[in-house]
Amino acid sequence: MAKVAIIGQGYVGLTISAFAAKSYQVIGFDNNEKVVDRLNQGISHIEGVKSEDISAAITAGNYRATANGADIAGADIVVIAVPTPLDKDRKPDLTYIESACKLIAENITNPVLVINESTSYPGTIRSVIKPLIEKLATGKVAHLYAISPERVDPGRSDWDQKNTPRLYAGLTPEASKQTREFYSSFCDKLVEVSSPEVAEAAKLFENTFRQVNIALVNEFAQISHALGISVYETLDAADTKPYGFMKFNPSAGVGGHCIPVDPSYLSHVAAGLGVPATFIERANEVNLEMPKYVVARVAADNGGSLKGKKVQVIGISYKANVADTRETPAELVIEEAKKAGGEVTWHDDLVGTWKGQSSTPLGGADIAIVITLHDGVDKKAVLASAPYVFDTTGKLPGAKGL
Repeated sequence: MAKVAIIGQGYVGLTISAFAAKSYQVIGFDNNEKVVDRLNQGISHIEGVKSEDISAAITAGNYRATANGADIAGADIVVIAVPTPLDKDRKPDLTYIESACKLIAENITNPVLVINESTSYPGTIRSVIKPLIEKLATGKVAHLYAISPERVDPGRSDWDQKNTPRLYAGLTPEASKQTREFYSSFCDKLVEVSSPEVAEAAKLFENTFRQVNIALVNEFAQISHALGISVYETLDAADTKPYGFMKFNPSAGVGGHCIPVDPSYLSHVAAGLGVPATFIERANEVNLEMPKYVVARVAADNGGSLKGKKVQVIGISYKANVADTRETPAELVIEEAKKAGGEVTWHDDLVGTWKGQSSTPLGGADIAIVITLHDGVDKKAVLASAPYVFDTTGKLPGAKGL
């Protein structure tokens, strides 16, 4: 049985590990020793990956997590599935990818297929990963290189690694061939494109499309409020058109790893080519400004100030029914509410603890601001939790909202 090393055991890496372990011997590498220990006990920390699946793979001898880089030695395939965040200036931060390259160079001495699943700008596999591994390697090893950008939507059950079409391309025909053989063991539809740059750019554009349209509808929500009409009714009316329209809903902003981050990778590479990314930059601005707009609306409805008022933010995760808080707009809403003088707490039993604080019981505040509404939350209890409730989800009839 071929050995696959998957670097990174987060939302992407662990998901791939669970599927690949049905056909391969998988070594899941992660720097977080607590995560590694729990995984080796068969305990999953990721929505969408069942603990029983991890336990079954361990029992079958097909999966083991490790924080020891030497354990990836002897692999036939190495998959890079690490975070690609933004730095403090909202520019691409490839630190994790660079660390993965170092790990490969120091521990892999035989020729392998290196596949990057981490989202990054076009040219990353060709101009960053391959040269860096070759530079850091102690000897010359003829690795193959390919890209197959991740498509993981945390908490979603209708689309997974099996039925979600997967893009891929190798730097060579042999790399493409071997990449297809690997993913075809657990993915139903594989789409080969002409170059890694096409696959990398397609992944960025998928989420840029969503970022731009969410920003458009968020801006439209502000226009609708100024006009004195319901943004939701207006969007429903537009959605009756059977062609040429796709409905997006307004929100307090965007969260998760992809939508707030990926467009900046695309605008970064565009800037390097001297091409303006006007829509992308404006979309980033609109969505980052939404928390300030939400708090301003709440303050306007409450005498123009939140000073001395108890404010409870409901729903800390970036989307419903998951505990994922990456890039959550709730964080900016809390910051803005504190700047406005509010005494802020938060409630999200699904998240539980976040930034060293714990979820507070629902209620007891003067103002409630709903950012995310999980299915298990009692809507009547939310409406009764404060004299004034502002809902950014559009799911609470009777509450104030966008």
